[in-house]
Amino acid sequence: MNVLMILLLVLIISCAVCVAFTKNLLVAAIVFMTQSLLLSLVWILLESPDLGITEAAVGAGIDSLLLFVALKKIHAIHREHGSRTKEADL
Repeated sequence: MNVLMILLLVLIISCAVCVAFTKNLLVAAIVFMTQSLLLSLVWILLESPDLGITEAAVGAGIDSLLLFVALKKIHAIHREHGSRTKEADL
């Protein structure tokens, strides 16, 4: 159990560092969601299932959804397949 807890904590820290240094906002949002899921596993291993379920629902669910919507609104996420840019039309 201690080895699993140490592995999860190392993965959580590496996710946090990856989010801080990545340039792609979509990748940062996905890694943030992964970090939240790993943190919910830590809460469950610490025998606090109510916090684990809350972290999974809010951290991985609602926060990620809000991040994806915000990225879509600022046009950080755009469809590349099947869409043409204005530069291609010139």
